[in-house]
Amino acid sequence: MDSEEQMTIRQMCDAFEVTARTLRFYEAKELLFPIRIGQKRLFTRRDRARLKLILRGKRFGFSLEEIRQLLDLYDMGDQQHTQLVKTYEVAQQRLSDMEQKRDELNEAIAELKEQMAWGDKMISSLRNTKAAE
Repeated sequence: MDSEEQMTIRQMCDAFEVTARTLRFYEAKELLFPIRIGQKRLFTRRDRARLKLILRGKRFGFSLEEIRQLLDLYDMGDQQHTQLVKTYEVAQQRLSDMEQKRDELNEAIAELKEQMAWGDKMISSLRNTKAAE
């Protein structure tokens, strides 16, 4: 493998806007597999692709275990068919969960706005009462 395909931990941090601690954590969780030369870690193109998917999965709210299971399906030898199908299923469920949470949040926001409008009217009414005294 030529060195242009490998990145140091610092280069990875800069390229993906993550900390070295994050990369070491993902390595410890067996999500990334850098080449170890003494204390030095060299990340391959595969590691970069995996990190990109890890970060995307985290952004979408997937657990690290879900991400690991999906990444592990890459090597099934079926042109990633199994991986794509399973990823799609997990993504469908995650989207459904996110939409439900959004709807609940929208309800809570609407209710809070109503309560604040009521509170505003009460405050105005009390001010008017005090001003009239």
